[in-house]
Amino acid sequence: MPQVLDVVAVRAWCSLALEGLGRDRAEIDAINVYPVADGDTGTNLYLTVESAQQAVEAVFAGLQAGPEPAVPALPEVMRAMAHGALIGARGNSGTILAQLLRGMAQVLADEKNRDGTHAGADAGALRLALSRAAESAREAVAHPVEGTVLTVATAAAEAAADIDGDGDCGAVVRAAYEGACVALDATPGQLAVLGRAGVVDAGGRGLVVVLGALSEAVSGQAAPIRARSNGGHARVDDATALECAEEHGAAGPAFEVIYLLEADDRAVARLRTRLDALGDSLVVVGGDGLWNVHVHVDDAGAAVEAGVEAGRPYRIRITHFGLGDAHAARSSAPPRERAQRAVVAIVPGDGLAGLYAEAGATTVPDRPGEPPASGELVDAIRRAHAREVVLLPNDAELRHTAAAAAEQARSEGVRVALIPTRSAVQGIAALAVHEPDWRFDEDVVAMTSAAGATRYAELAVAERQSWTMAGICQAGDILGLIDGDVAVIGAEVPGTARTVLDRMLAAGGELVTLVLGDEIADEVADGLEQHVRETYLAVDTVVYRGGRQSAPLLIGVE
Repeated sequence: MPQVLDVVAVRAWCSLALEGLGRDRAEIDAINVYPVADGDTGTNLYLTVESAQQAVEAVFAGLQAGPEPAVPALPEVMRAMAHGALIGARGNSGTILAQLLRGMAQVLADEKNRDGTHAGADAGALRLALSRAAESAREAVAHPVEGTVLTVATAAAEAAADIDGDGDCGAVVRAAYEGACVALDATPGQLAVLGRAGVVDAGGRGLVVVLGALSEAVSGQAAPIRARSNGGHARVDDATALECAEEHGAAGPAFEVIYLLEADDRAVARLRTRLDALGDSLVVVGGDGLWNVHVHVDDAGAAVEAGVEAGRPYRIRITHFGLGDAHAARSSAPPRERAQRAVVAIVPGDGLAGLYAEAGATTVPDRPGEPPASGELVDAIRRAHAREVVLLPNDAELRHTAAAAAEQARSEGVRVALIPTRSAVQGIAALAVHEPDWRFDEDVVAMTSAAGATRYAELAVAERQSWTMAGICQAGDILGLIDGDVAVIGAEVPGTARTVLDRMLAAGGELVTLVLGDEIADEVADGLEQHVRETYLAVDTVVYRGGRQSAPLLIGVE
């Protein structure tokens, strides 16, 4: 039995935790009633740990691929695990788990063995790490509530602290796991919404899985399965979920907003105050200039704007709580298991995420150099929680990825229609005519027609000399791509954009849509808008700020 928590144990911990959450994900989703009864806690924890495991594996792969293969030190692996969880954290539960791991990493990165190395952490260091993890998680939550994952984490740390100083790491983690199990069983008596539903806290249930994996990784023995007061398998029906939502006041926020943020500590302190006034379920985790922000609000745009004022937000995810979940408490309509219809869209920029979300869409970010995988799209379809889903890939290169996700969702009983939008501006046009009260086929046909009637273009910067359909371009040239093909080569953005607009409007049009990247000044947009107004009298122009996106400028003509 290992006497220390070393890098081999941490690597095994990641794999075992991911395996355990994958096994129990559906069960944890099924008992999720707090803070929002949207059935995604297990999935969010799984995706958070998956990101942590990938970061750890990347550290091992990087050192073993060199000319002199080596094994990373414990601080490096723990920091990678915490960082991976931070950047991949999903939902309220995943964000808190990321902070728990960060708290552990802060302690274990500073601890050294008697020989002065970082070969592993002893029992004393592990006790301190679990204690710091629980403390830092509470500090990250704006309004801590007992009977949640915070309570379970605190109980685990306290149980570990009761182990004698000479105890080994195996004894410490077993005690933490057993303390967490006891605390989990008590959560229905601490939080009324859990008692009414007859379930334990979903986030706490997930943490028990993670701690059980840690115990097995350190001791080499699988953690015993503990009986729980509700068996842990009951599924919360719609009527109960709605009653629970009403009981803990989920009738307010309509959106979940999550983003990574680069900002200093003082800016984040101001951000916490502003977001706390905008909504609830506020959790801000991280440090050293990088933060993960999670909040439930009615005004998703205001939450993103607050992040822009604080620093640089990116990887923005905005989810609309559909009428089929706890958000049904906002309406007098009868409760339903799922919303009837939802739209899931891939969006290339932070600003567009807010725009799409305000129209009711669940968004998936398409980050420069990091296109979403089909698993992310399946996750978004699940989060949309609807019987019928319209999927907008908004990129020709992502159509096959979207098709794979649609097929997976169909196998899970969701009716999915994939509209082959090749640009975000086509998605905007489709979303503008979306009518959820129409029959599904009628709605899809109308959205497809609107997207198909929208020509699209984008500006890009040439990376090297190459041959294009418009001639030979040099590195640094501005390329105007119309419907995916290079049609214009220019020296600067405004002139190239005007030429692209003229080419597109020569065939007619009624509405021009401009989506500006961060690097495009307002004066450029004003000039293009004036050009259209003066040259094409009957054509209107709308301008959106897309934020950080792969193309400096997107253009749509309807």
